[in-house]
Amino acid sequence: MTHSTDPYNLDTVEQFPATSDLSDERNTYSNRQNTADRRRESQHWWIKLFVQPMLILVAAGMAIAGLGIAQRSGWISTVGSSGGSTMVSETAVDYICPMMCTPPQKEPGRCPVCAMELVPATTSGGGDPMAVHIDPASRRIANIQTASVRSVPTSRTIKAIGKLTYDEGTMRTIAAWVPGRLEKMFADYNGVVVKEGDHLALVYSPELYTGQVELLLAIKTQNASKTLGNNRSFLTDGSMYKSARQRLIESGMTNEQIQEVEESGEANSRIHLCAPAGGTVINKLAVEGEYVKEGQPIYQLADLSTIWLKMELYPEDAAVIRYAQQVDISVQSLPGRLFSGRVAFIDPKVNEATRTVGVRVVMENPNGLLKIGDYANASITTGGAAEYIADAKFYDVGLAGKWISPRHPQIIRNEPGECPISGLKLVPAEEYGYVASPLETENVLTVPRNAVLMAGRNSVIYVETEPGRFEIRKITLGHLTGEEIVVLDGISEGEKVATSGNFLIDSQMQLAGNPSLIDPTRAIPKTEDLMTPEIMLALEELSEEDQKLAKEQIFCPVTEMPLGSMGVPLKVTTNEQNMLICCEGCRERVQNEPDKYLAKIEQLKKKSRNKKAEVFEMDLPSFEGMELVQPEMNLPPMGEMSMTPQMKKLEPERKVETEEEAVQKAIAKLSPSDQKLARQQEICPVATMELGSMGVPIKVDVKGQPVFICCEACRKSLLETPEKYLSKLPAKVVK
Repeated sequence: MTHSTDPYNLDTVEQFPATSDLSDERNTYSNRQNTADRRRESQHWWIKLFVQPMLILVAAGMAIAGLGIAQRSGWISTVGSSGGSTMVSETAVDYICPMMCTPPQKEPGRCPVCAMELVPATTSGGGDPMAVHIDPASRRIANIQTASVRSVPTSRTIKAIGKLTYDEGTMRTIAAWVPGRLEKMFADYNGVVVKEGDHLALVYSPELYTGQVELLLAIKTQNASKTLGNNRSFLTDGSMYKSARQRLIESGMTNEQIQEVEESGEANSRIHLCAPAGGTVINKLAVEGEYVKEGQPIYQLADLSTIWLKMELYPEDAAVIRYAQQVDISVQSLPGRLFSGRVAFIDPKVNEATRTVGVRVVMENPNGLLKIGDYANASITTGGAAEYIADAKFYDVGLAGKWISPRHPQIIRNEPGECPISGLKLVPAEEYGYVASPLETENVLTVPRNAVLMAGRNSVIYVETEPGRFEIRKITLGHLTGEEIVVLDGISEGEKVATSGNFLIDSQMQLAGNPSLIDPTRAIPKTEDLMTPEIMLALEELSEEDQKLAKEQIFCPVTEMPLGSMGVPLKVTTNEQNMLICCEGCRERVQNEPDKYLAKIEQLKKKSRNKKAEVFEMDLPSFEGMELVQPEMNLPPMGEMSMTPQMKKLEPERKVETEEEAVQKAIAKLSPSDQKLARQQEICPVATMELGSMGVPIKVDVKGQPVFICCEACRKSLLETPEKYLSKLPAKVVK
């Protein structure tokens, strides 16, 4: 029987002798197919797990890289940019330490010295030497906060610690009138309170006994002479009696003791030592049984109903207090109790060792509550604004319309009279500057204490003149009032000052080489900068009246730049007052806030008065240092003339630049790409003046559109109404 070699040929039965063999072949084929399917599914799972995420990551990386390239190329602007900052894509950003520990770094991070976060050093000042411009993102990182300058009535409280001492005017020393022995001491310890006439000690004194005998003998002699009719005058006129009585008084006996001897007719060798005045024994200087000499101290008494508080004040604090001023006093031993006193004495000299001034306060001590030697806290309140006014007046309800002792301020009366302590006539309290009726309170300018940066004699503050622009101001400080400090000069009411992050602002100014806390004198315009030939030519085009106003004002109240530095100043009248501004861009701001800039005008006039001597001062040698040149009569021809050795050759007159040259010179200071944009724009859209006519143009990014303005005064108007000024740009520069 012939078998087919094709295992899958089913045409003849003879080729497959058994049915089971065919079934096995089919199962084998099915298993192979299932295995292949499972392998294909496993491969798809691995592809889904790894390949798809990798594709997503690659796409995201390409998108981020493309965004970075677009930002670097300037195709798009960063989210953190604002109108208050210029574009810095063309300059590398340096990162600096706020404490200036290390040189600027190219990468962000932390300072390797102090571990503080590095901050971006690149600012957008636009050539502004008096301020630093900070964008909102950097402001949040630096945590820069501001507060308004307030004009408030203020008072100053001077606090000091003093020591309670005895009132020296009430102290008494009880000494031995005559030699003797202290047989008994009744006031036998310190602190005993005695009244006037109380017995202090029993003194045995033969000298007093002899004086008493002489007194009794004089009395008997006088009586006998009258009885016998003796004509001797010295026996009958009582001169012996008067002399003997006076000697006993001078020996320390009281009238009562002498009268007792006269009535008893017996001399006593032992006499009581009596207290001449009431008080407290503060020193017992002898002991019982001790022999004392004439004049030897035995007791010291003091009246503790009135005591002194002695304290030391700094000279600047002592200079603002006055005689009879009220002082509030508290002691730690009596919490909650408040005592009052008045200034009785201010030392006219400064202690050379401590550099302080001694001040004495007299105060009542009711029931002896205050203890001598205890320390007390003193508080003196003065009028804050009155400190800076010559011959200032004060109102004290306790002295209003009163009469006061010139030596003892605790003696106050409603009408004239005499001081019971010194015997001097009372004087009106008005003589010491105290008025009879309340005064109107005067306001002073105050800022938070942490807004002021101080180094030595320099005090500066940073004022936010517009959003993101912080301008340095050199200020004059007054006194501290709690958490605020009085500012006498340099700022105006309502201005915003940096209270947090101001040290970071100052570090930016230092890095840029601008005025800062270390060298604030750069903020003061120099003489040569104020009166340049360009400024002189611009001021000459004004009328005589306006020239006088310009000399008084000198600076523009908006930009605080010298008048004439941006061309001929413009005259503006607001609130019936005339002022000059540097350019047209300042007019709108003056009209919107006239009071602010009128107040600044007064500050600028004050500044100009301080600088007027420097501006117009000529550096001439003294007459002793000048050498006169005697001209010769026989002069050579003009071509053969030469300068004498003593005379300095005159320098050629400096050529004044034309306006076109000045414009080209200002634009040339920009980068090449900015020069191209500035020349295409040509005109400032705010002031409608030629770019470069007021110095280097300032580049501002407005909604991604770079715009050049002529001066800093135009920035605020441009940012407030950008659509208005963007429409004025030439079409060739608009993106």
